[in-house]
Amino acid sequence: MRAAEIRTAGHPPEVGERAEPAGTLVDVLAAPITPLDLLCASGTSYFGAPATPYVPGVQGVGTLAAPLGDLDAGTPVWFATSAGMAPGDGSMAQRAAVTADDVVALPPGVDPVLAGALGLSAVAAWMCLTWRGRLAPGETVVVLGAGGAVGETAVQLARLAGAGRVVACARSAFALDRARRHGADATVLLHGDDWTARIAAATDGGSDLVIDPLSGAPAAAALASLRTGGRLVNLGGSAAPACTVDSATLRSRSLDVLGYTNNALDPARRRDAVQAVARFAAAGQLTVRHEPVPLDDAADAWTRQRDGAARGRVVLVP
Repeated sequence: MRAAEIRTAGHPPEVGERAEPAGTLVDVLAAPITPLDLLCASGTSYFGAPATPYVPGVQGVGTLAAPLGDLDAGTPVWFATSAGMAPGDGSMAQRAAVTADDVVALPPGVDPVLAGALGLSAVAAWMCLTWRGRLAPGETVVVLGAGGAVGETAVQLARLAGAGRVVACARSAFALDRARRHGADATVLLHGDDWTARIAAATDGGSDLVIDPLSGAPAAAALASLRTGGRLVNLGGSAAPACTVDSATLRSRSLDVLGYTNNALDPARRRDAVQAVARFAAAGQLTVRHEPVPLDDAADAWTRQRDGAARGRVVLVP
């Protein structure tokens, strides 16, 4: 079969022939290149340097090549792998081996490439809103990093989860225009000074929940907009590794600062979240900027995704 292989840590994958893996197989339809894939393949992740060569791809979408549990052969599925985190291969090949706990049946009508692009980014956004963030109907949500996959989906999912007002914050006018088309009520360009005042003004009276994939100064500015009892959920540090939190602000408003990782999800909770976002996608209510690319062009696609030159999330199509 054709597969992309990481042969040297820190280098893009090379595409060639590779023996099919053993076990229950999925015929892969879509394999996104995610930040976790890039991190693991760099050899600098907290999982340690991966054994090479290996096929990257921590998640994918395809159809079952054989029955698995109560799922028939041919069932469209989303699946996860531990590629780059533990020995074994991932999704960036024509076929991938799966286990029952890591397979989720997809609803009819969902585009496999879109489902692959959404994947765990949309799962993270959904769970930060509903599980960790405890969003209540009518509340105001501030989404930082609205130009990234998590932020773009969080803007849409906040509304679907019942938010009354959604404020999108990003560093580019393009991202903010897209956020407005996704239903954001107000936007804040994270450029220049006085972010705190601009975010506070955009919330029209204060926010209840901040979705924060950035940390750093943007998180500190958004935290200051929270009403009494408000929550900030952090799931990344792409702006900075740390955020200065004012003790008086935390105590005077009884604020909650929470952390989130997809690794905390058990198989059942992850399955429910994957199916929820897939249903929204199938209904035309959820999308994300993405770029399908043939598997044979994996090296160039990998480099563009790593360097920020891709048109959204790159999804390899075998």
